[in-house]
Amino acid sequence: MFQELLSKLLDETAQHSLRLAGPELALTAGIVLLLLGRLLSFDRFVPPHWIALIATMAAFGLSLAVFYDANRSDPEFSNHSFTYFSGLMAFDKFTALVRLFLLLFLVFVLALTVLSGIPDRDDGPDFYTLLLGASIGMLLMCGANNLLMVFLGIEMASVPSYAMAGFLKGRKQGSEAALKFVVFGAGAAGVMLYGISLLAGMLGTGDFQEIGIRMAVLFGNGEGALTDPVRATAIRTLILAVVMVFVGFAFKLSVVPFHFWTPDVFQGAPAEVGGFLSVASKAAAFALLTRLVLALMAAGTTALQDVYLTLGIAVGVIAAITATFGNLAAYSQTNMKRLLAYSTIAHAGYMLMALAAMIVLQSGRIGGDAALGERSSHAVEGLLYYLAVYLFMNLGAFSITALIRNEIFSEEIEDYRGLGFQAPILCVGMGICLFSLVGLPPLGGFIGKLLIFASLFDAGYVHWSMWAILAIGGLNTVLSLFYYLNVLKTMYLSERPTGATTVTFPALSSAGLYVILVSAPILWLGIDVSLVSNAARRAAEVLFP
Repeated sequence: MFQELLSKLLDETAQHSLRLAGPELALTAGIVLLLLGRLLSFDRFVPPHWIALIATMAAFGLSLAVFYDANRSDPEFSNHSFTYFSGLMAFDKFTALVRLFLLLFLVFVLALTVLSGIPDRDDGPDFYTLLLGASIGMLLMCGANNLLMVFLGIEMASVPSYAMAGFLKGRKQGSEAALKFVVFGAGAAGVMLYGISLLAGMLGTGDFQEIGIRMAVLFGNGEGALTDPVRATAIRTLILAVVMVFVGFAFKLSVVPFHFWTPDVFQGAPAEVGGFLSVASKAAAFALLTRLVLALMAAGTTALQDVYLTLGIAVGVIAAITATFGNLAAYSQTNMKRLLAYSTIAHAGYMLMALAAMIVLQSGRIGGDAALGERSSHAVEGLLYYLAVYLFMNLGAFSITALIRNEIFSEEIEDYRGLGFQAPILCVGMGICLFSLVGLPPLGGFIGKLLIFASLFDAGYVHWSMWAILAIGGLNTVLSLFYYLNVLKTMYLSERPTGATTVTFPALSSAGLYVILVSAPILWLGIDVSLVSNAARRAAEVLFP
């Protein structure tokens, strides 16, 4: 019996698991080479950023190959999810697309660190080891199919991030940021782990495919569930467990009221690290949260319809509060990284609105309206499109902040006065990124918000509260215009102070070409939506069989 199980495990690993885990294995190989380079000192001859970049490009190539297989007519990659590593991980078009986003983003981040000079040659192996390690955790989050992998992926992504936040030695702000990140992160992880243990203990499984089914069994047919003392206690414990798990996600996503670490950490950490945390961790966390929520709703029983509807409305209210708080708090900021931190909080609220719309639409589908299943997939499509645009516009804002810092040695908005005429490529690029963050046409941010708001409009037919959240989202879009415009007004309508550092930034330099490379996709995604939209639609449809 043991030999049979071992043979089956080895066959599964050789045929599917190793191939599907190729991107993670490539990044792991890069970490091993970086550590060996530090140990054997051959990093003096091979720059560590080249090792990290080659490993990332290899991972991207492997991910692209699997993504291509998942999108062609092949019985092995049909339109459904299948598991590997004994059910701990799942693979489908959704996983493949998000992994592709993350690895493409990692390539851009690595290029930025080379251009900005952070880290230096001595600290390079350590920094890139942490960066690749965090990325492996995020890739695991995208395909997690078990509560064990949920915690493992989140912690693998989080622990290296704590170190990167305070990576610049001798900076009091950086050390303070790292300490706050560690303390708050450990607290959130503890709450989440306790919730996972309760959830797995009450349901007797950590497998996503079984969670929803066993929840339906626990709730029964809905009649007398709360009058039976034993079952009522179990249900209340289960709800508490789900809330505690969501606390961990709320911390990762900087959702109010678990946002308090974000401004201090982003201000104290290098802009390069802030850009990485603001995009990669959000993409991975939203991918995992979407999969987990759908697992909780997998049974599709009418007994749980009201529970799901209440959950969707609660998520929508939290999303509206998060977006409003982030935009209002950004008004008074004088530091560019701190402003972008509050902007990140606001955009987490917008993306959370798509998740709320999906949950509400799914509750209506469970109620008997089968047509709402397709509209649920549209909500996930909007979320994926928004993440694709967010990759470029938020990374662009943080990378330009880092490049300006290298020129004027400041990250205060007041010190940006008159830069529009001395460094036009930087300021035009910043303008494209900020206007896209607002959601103005014809930029990609407009299409992303339009898709999310359309899903909220559809969800309003299930419950009117979604229309109220849609109105709040639209109002927040208008409000955000003012503080983003303040940055551009400082750049273009204020004169450069006498004695201030003169900035000369050629457009055809390597850094200038990088700004163009990050900014151009924002324009393209606002004009030609077909490529990314079609890929996002196919990926979303897999989640709604």
